[in-house]
Amino acid sequence: MSDASTESTIQSTVPESTAPTPAVPAWPDGAAHPLTDTELERLHRWWRAANYLSVGQIYLKDNPLLRRPLTREDVKPRLLGHWGTTPGLTFLYAHANRAIAQRGLNAMFVTGPGHGGPGLVAASYLEGTYSDIYPNVSRDERGLKRLFTQFSFPGGIPSHVAPETPGSIHEGGELGYALSHAYGAMFDNPDQIAFTVVGDGEAETGPLATSWHSNKFINARTDGVVLPILHLNGYKIANPTVLARIGDDELGALMRGYGHDPLFFTGGFDGEDPAAVHRRFAELLDTALDRIAAIKRDAAAAAERGEEFERPAWPMIVFRTPKGWTGPASIDGKQTEGSWRSHQVPLANARDTDEHLADLDRWLRSYRPEELFDEAGAPAPDLAEAAPEGTLRMSANPITNGGVVLRSLRLPDFRDFAVDVPEPGATISEPTRVLGEWLRGVVENNPENFRIFGPDETASNRLQAVYDVTAKQWNADFEEHDRSENLARAGRVVEMLSEHQCEGWLEGYLLTGRHGMMNSYEAFIHIIDSMVNQHAKWLKVTNEIEWRRPIASLNYLLSSHVWRQDHNGFSHQDPGFIDHMVNKKAEIVRVYLPPDANTLLSTYDHVLRSRQYVNVVVAGKQPNPNWLSMEEAVTHCTRGLGIWDWAGTEVEGEDPDVVLACAGDIPTIETLAAAQILREEIPSLKVRVVNVVDLMRLQDETEHPHGLSERAFDGIFGSDIPVVFAYHGYPWLIHRLAYRHDRHSRIHVRGYKEEGTTTTPFDMLMRNDTDRFHLVMDVIDQVDSLGSRWAPLRQRMEDERIRARAYAYEHGEDLPEIASWQWGDGGDEPDQRSATLATGGDNEG
Repeated sequence: MSDASTESTIQSTVPESTAPTPAVPAWPDGAAHPLTDTELERLHRWWRAANYLSVGQIYLKDNPLLRRPLTREDVKPRLLGHWGTTPGLTFLYAHANRAIAQRGLNAMFVTGPGHGGPGLVAASYLEGTYSDIYPNVSRDERGLKRLFTQFSFPGGIPSHVAPETPGSIHEGGELGYALSHAYGAMFDNPDQIAFTVVGDGEAETGPLATSWHSNKFINARTDGVVLPILHLNGYKIANPTVLARIGDDELGALMRGYGHDPLFFTGGFDGEDPAAVHRRFAELLDTALDRIAAIKRDAAAAAERGEEFERPAWPMIVFRTPKGWTGPASIDGKQTEGSWRSHQVPLANARDTDEHLADLDRWLRSYRPEELFDEAGAPAPDLAEAAPEGTLRMSANPITNGGVVLRSLRLPDFRDFAVDVPEPGATISEPTRVLGEWLRGVVENNPENFRIFGPDETASNRLQAVYDVTAKQWNADFEEHDRSENLARAGRVVEMLSEHQCEGWLEGYLLTGRHGMMNSYEAFIHIIDSMVNQHAKWLKVTNEIEWRRPIASLNYLLSSHVWRQDHNGFSHQDPGFIDHMVNKKAEIVRVYLPPDANTLLSTYDHVLRSRQYVNVVVAGKQPNPNWLSMEEAVTHCTRGLGIWDWAGTEVEGEDPDVVLACAGDIPTIETLAAAQILREEIPSLKVRVVNVVDLMRLQDETEHPHGLSERAFDGIFGSDIPVVFAYHGYPWLIHRLAYRHDRHSRIHVRGYKEEGTTTTPFDMLMRNDTDRFHLVMDVIDQVDSLGSRWAPLRQRMEDERIRARAYAYEHGEDLPEIASWQWGDGGDEPDQRSATLATGGDNEG
């Protein structure tokens, strides 16, 4: 934690102001009226303009208003982008804008088919937000040329909805998370609505299929509203989509089974008059919003009466339109509109053939741009009138730039929760249980902007103290005993046995300006590998975008980890999420392995204060020794790693003979046990013990902001001294992180190497050669001065491993002197204090 721990330490002692909990704001419910002829004309013109701008972005680099004949030189040399979904998105955006302007809604637009990027860029340009943020993309012909040229162009913007797109919180590079992000954004935002478009290709993904159940977790009174719009245009890249090829009866039964109230719309087929399409959809959208307003009124009235409000059937819309709507009906004699051929770039040879260039010219001119833009190239005045004003514009909603509305957490002083450590290893704690006591205060102090998400494991991971001050939010049916099991209609803990949903909810919550954390079993956090990839990429890009303000970090607590999953077996033994995360950009990723309860408290205080990071904290929940007092823990965490001089036998002023290094709570125990054996057996050996909390400190300073200089690394680990390193995860990661420093390949790492089963805790360590006896053997092997002189000790260590395994296989538990080992006990018989260590794993999960 080297860069911010000092700040964390100072802040935690400063009293922070308290504020009364504000009342739940009323639902925006302005007077609505049917679509008038004037509104219809303006709405349709806005849609034409948005579609023209979208096609222009995909194809043109010059001649943006077609004020001269279109030439091949006006067309980009590389045509990239996606047209097929875009006209449906711009249609929905236009109608959402009408509803916002009438009703005064605070709204955001979540684009599941994120490859409809040109449509969302076009919408924010027509609303004026784009030019406000990017003045070089001005509202004139020169700005239009820039708008078109930059799209999918070197030095420009991506083809998907991305951080560069105003109003977006949802990266379009991956499908499946639109609803989970939207629901996460709506937690604790009671006066907001998320118009959330689910593409029919996206709807085939597992995460999206599960996310329809999010409506069981939203509270009609204290949370906002998600209006899902299932956009069925019939095709993916080259195939039909499943939900587009089942009838409305079957699809309606599916949506009602999920607990939604589906409204069906089909439009744009067989040459239907656009005016009729607009009128029918405006009426349907008004119906949906009227039902939402009624639900909100009923929920508020129930709250005033002190009554519980049962879960409503929230409306959703099934929206069937042609793929590539308003585009060329056919190209080269093959159907295009209403076909998979319109998915990406329908006229892929527009720069290469006269025929396709003529087709593109006709397509662009079909929107009649001369009627939509004035002489200077600015959008016609009535187009601006079709959009809401100020922050009611979806592209300017403050919550979509979450750092703007972010409020710092009011954190209790973590020192007040310290465990007593009169001597290293003299007391025992369950680290995550201690953390849970502190998190109880975090929840209590931040009742509106902090949530804990997890897949049914908050109590299993020993954080259940939070239930003293909150409940698990649950809006499905209740059994009589549920309230005694910490379920309630509103609460700060949200659990669903889907890591995808917990991750998506948390990301949406953070992206809209709040704080949170996710706890999970270490082995199963891999389920969201791809999701955290996208979030880390989002953070990396927003670091480079001045107008995107920093958001709270994405914080993980991984417990029930590899070394204490001996009871659940091989399937639950995988520490590889750390390896996955260190592939991300160095300025984004932080990995912490606190060795005991006090270092965990200090670490988590730090990560909850941080911004723009993905923080991975791995800590065990089982009883473990406490090594450092709180003062020592803060200092150790601030450094990120350090020499534990009380554990070694080195002589001040002289180089050690060997360095025993460790990272992780269980490797720390084994390293100290090995150090104790060496102290007793080879008292002349000068041993240095180094513990690493911040894994990124092992990198070179040129590769990571927390990395050590060559001089600093050599100061800790020596320049030519053998290092035996016991690591929590896969051993090769340490080599990878330290390779610039390990010039002579002197670091010898022990860690998990895919040797696991249902067995005892110590047998798990022996299977992976990370046990204390093997570490001693490694020291004898690595220190040249020991060699054959200490072969008898090495053999005794081998014999001890054989004895330990035989005992475990006969008795089903570890040797008492191992299970109850404590620092400095010299192998004495177990006492009452240390006996709790023998519990090993539990059977939860």
